[in-house]
Amino acid sequence: MNGETSWISHCFDDRLKEIGDCDSFSELTDEGNKETTAVSMDLILPDDLLERILAYLPVASIFRAGSVCRRWHEIVSSRRFLWNFSDILSQKPWYFMFTSSDEPVGYAYDPILRKWHSIELLCIQTPNWFIASSCGLVCFMDNDSRSELHVCNPITKNCKKLEHPPGLKFPDYCALSISVNRTSHDYTVSIVKSKQVPGKFFQWDVSIHIYDSETMMWTTSLTEVLTGWRGGDESVICDGVLYFLIYSSGGGTREIRHGLVTYSLSNRSSPLIRSLIPVSSPLTCGRLMNLNEKLVMVGGIGKQDRADIIKGIGIWVLEGRKWVDVARMPHKFFQGFGELDDVFASSGTDNLIYIQSYGAPALLVFDMNLKLWKWAQKCPVSKKFPLQLFTGFCFEPRLEFAP
Repeated sequence: MNGETSWISHCFDDRLKEIGDCDSFSELTDEGNKETTAVSMDLILPDDLLERILAYLPVASIFRAGSVCRRWHEIVSSRRFLWNFSDILSQKPWYFMFTSSDEPVGYAYDPILRKWHSIELLCIQTPNWFIASSCGLVCFMDNDSRSELHVCNPITKNCKKLEHPPGLKFPDYCALSISVNRTSHDYTVSIVKSKQVPGKFFQWDVSIHIYDSETMMWTTSLTEVLTGWRGGDESVICDGVLYFLIYSSGGGTREIRHGLVTYSLSNRSSPLIRSLIPVSSPLTCGRLMNLNEKLVMVGGIGKQDRADIIKGIGIWVLEGRKWVDVARMPHKFFQGFGELDDVFASSGTDNLIYIQSYGAPALLVFDMNLKLWKWAQKCPVSKKFPLQLFTGFCFEPRLEFAP
């Protein structure tokens, strides 16, 4: 289906170039008399058939189609088109790569067409903001006060600013996640805040705050003190359960540096430490993501004698309360990532996982279904100075979801 869609898109884009700025017509040439006749596109296809054809195009081509003429614009912008063909409109996830260390500018990679698109992100001021995505919506939170939040659709440019969340002011660590209901289009935003208890080196205040788009209100669902563990900046919501990584702060076993906490958003279970799932592998860092309502972790594998030195990158899936090893990055792909403990960004959805080094604009793609590693097409930027950093996030390019 991807090959067929790609072929249709290329043919369609060629046709758009021919049409140019014309007002809904095509020129047909009679080879016999060389006369040119203007034929209205409205006379060729009925609305329902044209809608179906347009719905099979990649998102980038649909937007180009909307600029051809008024009729096409009305079709691709209509609620009926967005709702009736939402299943057809499902696209492979894109990856937006920040190509500047200071400004939130960059390109989005389309794995179907294998092309980079220049798109503008609204509501975000710097690349180091907290970012989470689900079903076409992306949530941004500032990295200073950690209280300014926006939810937007980066394709349609629709944005909404959320009320400031409650809880700890200026926490030491924050973990942001968002989950969108594909049926109702309502969404839930969660923030896990963590702050060291004054004068208590091994104790950390941890709180969970939930935003419901239906009520447009925040609630503080849990406040707890953890001993020997602190929160971090990795969390994700899968199938109604909030997962977030916690890190050893000393005072307990030194063999396990990372743990996973599960928190049901419906049952609001407590205390958190009872749900702790140890991460036995010597991780340098972990990235959590939701792939088809399965919790997946991409982690840097540390050396046994030097846990802060990364020797490889692995992928695990949580089955029950056990981590199942899915894949290890081949050494030929791992070369160039560096040796420090936190050297890569990773996110994914559907069946694709994106991994990129902070130090280069190269993007590696792993297909969970095919168990296949491959490089994305080269990003249209190059590294300009040695300390330039790159990062990014994955999102679904969808038209029908609005904040």
